[in-house]
Amino acid sequence: MNLHDRKTRACLAAAVLICILLILLPHKGARKQKAEPTQGINAVITNEMSDTASLAKLDRDIRYFMQKWQIRGLELSILRNDSLVYAKGYGLADQFSGEEMTPGHIMRVASVSKLITAAGIMKLVETGKLSLAEKVFAPGGVLSDTLFTNHITDKGYYDITVEQLLRHEAGLSIRRGDPMFTTRDIMNIYHLKEAPDAATLTSLAVRRRLGYTPGKGHEYSNFGYLLLSMIIERVGGCDYEEWMQENVLKPAGCLDMHLAHNSFEEKYPNEVRYHMQDNDPKVPAYDNSADSVVRCYGGNDIRALKGAGAWVCSASELARFVASIDARPQVPDILGKKSIREMTMYTEEHKFGLGWNDTNPLKGWLRTGSISGTSAYVMYYPDGECWILISNTHNWKGPRFSRTLHNFVRQCKDRYDAAIPARDLFELI
Repeated sequence: MNLHDRKTRACLAAAVLICILLILLPHKGARKQKAEPTQGINAVITNEMSDTASLAKLDRDIRYFMQKWQIRGLELSILRNDSLVYAKGYGLADQFSGEEMTPGHIMRVASVSKLITAAGIMKLVETGKLSLAEKVFAPGGVLSDTLFTNHITDKGYYDITVEQLLRHEAGLSIRRGDPMFTTRDIMNIYHLKEAPDAATLTSLAVRRRLGYTPGKGHEYSNFGYLLLSMIIERVGGCDYEEWMQENVLKPAGCLDMHLAHNSFEEKYPNEVRYHMQDNDPKVPAYDNSADSVVRCYGGNDIRALKGAGAWVCSASELARFVASIDARPQVPDILGKKSIREMTMYTEEHKFGLGWNDTNPLKGWLRTGSISGTSAYVMYYPDGECWILISNTHNWKGPRFSRTLHNFVRQCKDRYDAAIPARDLFELI
């Protein structure tokens, strides 16, 4: 073989290798395919496991409730003394494909994510890496970067503590709009070509004046829980989702909890499709990429919410998480009793707990969440029973729905408690 032939064959081999690599490697801009397998209890649990003749009327009542509020699909899990005694899906996980809802499907849980984030903060406190009294933006504070402090004009920001963020008492206000749900407006005001990341959004948001003196009032703040997510990243030394999965969720036995994505095409393998009410109008995309999108798929930057509202999970795994922060002995807690007492300490009506909406010892611990395409409800009663509902349909119709849902769950508990068999579906894993 002469030199020319050898060079020709070498060139051909190189060309073939390049072609193979181009086929195997994803093209720039192509969506990364997720291959995360369903894990933990979500991989093994089925509707049939909770099919009980004595609970046929419970099924009927739930289906009637769904029909009344036009809910396409719903999951219910019931925790009793840390045992998962009931877990079932109702309706459809995807109205368009006809896929039935099962207890292994995962859904966005909106502001229930705040309870997960609060547990992460308490884990850092327990390990001595953080203090609830620590100042956030003050010199030496965990977020005292000049990227933020150079834009602060209201000196009240320097008094904000970690605990005030957890309790929605940090002075943060939405009088000029919620920074987490006005991405498009922020892009237009500041002439941004892309949706702001957490650091950019924070540097813009802290230019606003506070609504009240930190610690002297309270106003619900999604942005405050984004700051807590950033604190976890800064102190934990890695991405928020990764740190929470490794240090909070996996130790709790929750293996299939993730941060949501914004588009249907990016959904996880066992994630539901989200639905709006039939008459809900389309809206401009949060990032100015389109003039008309379905609100639950691009109307808001769900993933950017992080610990304020971006987690997806099943009702069963959410029950497992709650069982790991309730100070009951059956499921090992991921936090010490002191931390759990602080999270559930009741001060006065209308004040928030650490991650919980309400911790009235006579009524129980409540955590709710609602966002376009989903709603979630966690009610932990004083008797050690916890009812969790998650839906894949936007059904927010004002305070009337929240009150109706709360009363409906209470009625179901009163009517059907005695018919729920004593068992523990957590033993499947």
